[in-house]
Amino acid sequence: MKTIVKQDFKEMKKLILREIECLKRLEESCCKDSLSSVLDLMQQTKGRVILTGMGKSGIIAQKIVASLASTGTPSYFVHPAEASHGDLGMITADDVVIAISNSGESKELVDIINYCKRFGIPMVGITKNPKSTLGKCVDYVLQLPSTPEADTLGLAPTCSTTATLVLGDVLTVCLMARKQFTTTDFAVRHPGGKLGSVLQTVGEIMHQGDEMPILPEDSSFKNIIVTMSDKRLGCVGFVDKKGKLSGIFTDGDLRRKISSDLFNKTGKDLMHPKPQQIAADMLCSAALRMMNEKKITSLFIVKNKKPIGIIHIHDLLKKGAA
Repeated sequence: MKTIVKQDFKEMKKLILREIECLKRLEESCCKDSLSSVLDLMQQTKGRVILTGMGKSGIIAQKIVASLASTGTPSYFVHPAEASHGDLGMITADDVVIAISNSGESKELVDIINYCKRFGIPMVGITKNPKSTLGKCVDYVLQLPSTPEADTLGLAPTCSTTATLVLGDVLTVCLMARKQFTTTDFAVRHPGGKLGSVLQTVGEIMHQGDEMPILPEDSSFKNIIVTMSDKRLGCVGFVDKKGKLSGIFTDGDLRRKISSDLFNKTGKDLMHPKPQQIAADMLCSAALRMMNEKKITSLFIVKNKKPIGIIHIHDLLKKGAA
């Protein structure tokens, strides 16, 4: 048993080193002659970036599609076999087609190639052989390294699929940089699950308008209590004559300051000046961390020092920002 385990680790190490060598060759060449042109084509297209490929190439193509679509580049996968039975209609003259074939001789791609040629649709080929049928027919070739596969027979798609996957990541990340894709943009495309909640901004979930507990500084104690009870956010914010946030009074302050003359005081007498405040583009996770550090339960969101919203710690916890 120990002998088998040692042999397994030996094979694992050999395979990893072979794939690393393949990626080093990809790094050295990195499709220098055509990468920028392909990125220009993808960035400037009025339509979508369509990927296609058979077998393992098709599976890798679908992953690239998912990465592009989630980072601001409209993209989808067209199966070569289905394309010959009507799905060619999914490809328009405004699109860019990227066809993946390690050998460049996948016969299933013929109908897509002919269709793109007929309607002047630009094509990119990802292949190991630029002199293949695919390589000769496309407008640009992103060449894969000419390294053998990593398996013991040198046949199973291993190095080639790894290189293609990394090349797809290169296209995705370069386009993100060109388009100045932000965490906010990413969150819009990932609203579900933990990732979506972590990337939400306070501006997306804040209470605003009539939901805000806001009063002028000279408000009476009675109005303060009525507003605090009505808005149910555990505090009241105060604004000066210019409408700028100037103070805050919380339900904790109310308990601590109970006295016989409390009913004669105004907001300016009771408030804490210069309350903590944030901008609408702060991530919910960052706002929650700030609340924990400052030991507070509410934050006002301001623009040009004027309150535009308020966030309570319960809002953040409900959204899963913890």
